[in-house]
Amino acid sequence: MRRFVQVALLVLSGVGLLRVSLFSEAYLRYVKEGMRPLLIASGVLLVLLGAAEAWSARRRPQERPAEDGDGSGDGGDGSGDGGDGSGDGGDGHGHGHDHAGVPRVAWLLFLPALSLLFYAPPALGSYTASREAPKAVAVVDGDGFDPLPATSPLPITLTDFTQRVQQDEGRAIEGRTVRMTGFVTPADGGGGWYLTRIMLSCCAADAQSVKVRVYGVAAPEADTWVTVTGTWHAQGALGTSSAAVALDGRTVAEVERPVNGYTDALPLGS
Repeated sequence: MRRFVQVALLVLSGVGLLRVSLFSEAYLRYVKEGMRPLLIASGVLLVLLGAAEAWSARRRPQERPAEDGDGSGDGGDGSGDGGDGSGDGGDGHGHGHDHAGVPRVAWLLFLPALSLLFYAPPALGSYTASREAPKAVAVVDGDGFDPLPATSPLPITLTDFTQRVQQDEGRAIEGRTVRMTGFVTPADGGGGWYLTRIMLSCCAADAQSVKVRVYGVAAPEADTWVTVTGTWHAQGALGTSSAAVALDGRTVAEVERPVNGYTDALPLGS
């Protein structure tokens, strides 16, 4: 029965990985797209290991009689090498301990295995973003900003908006109507709410967020993906670090979570 538990754990973990990586897009909730081949390979390997363990367990009962004989060992009356269980014919280990069992803590591994198989946890969202400091955006050289296109409203990422507001001495963002997409994160105080994007370098463990505060329009429900249009919220000196990374919203529209939801990029197809 203990060996059956080992086999079941290996197979369940492998099938769970294959379910979220090979037969669905759920893996994108936890890792970047480039990790998919590794997840599939890991799932296949775990299933094969489980099958090998099951085959090994099936063969051992057939081999044991030939190896153990009648259990009397060399001592005949139990007084020889195998008589007291300390020799070659005792418990098969020579020191009176059975190491074939599964540690109790291994039972906890069934929880993530079953979770992957039957219920994939939701993607990272406002809970994560509200409990960590925003990602520091890269500093752009004074002449490193390209002219903005004349499109209105102007599609822009949260990172680009932040850089334009706090670093662009040309103040190109002033008076421009912009359009940004992200999910809703409630703000603790001071009015407004946050438009947020979460970025992964590798997996959910290294997640970082970038936020733009939105004023003037009611906040949809937390974690709702929305597209917001508006203009820079005039607070502080535009083009310096004192400028507020905030927007006076004009319209808010609910949208589907983009495929590239774990990047601060324009939604694909926009």
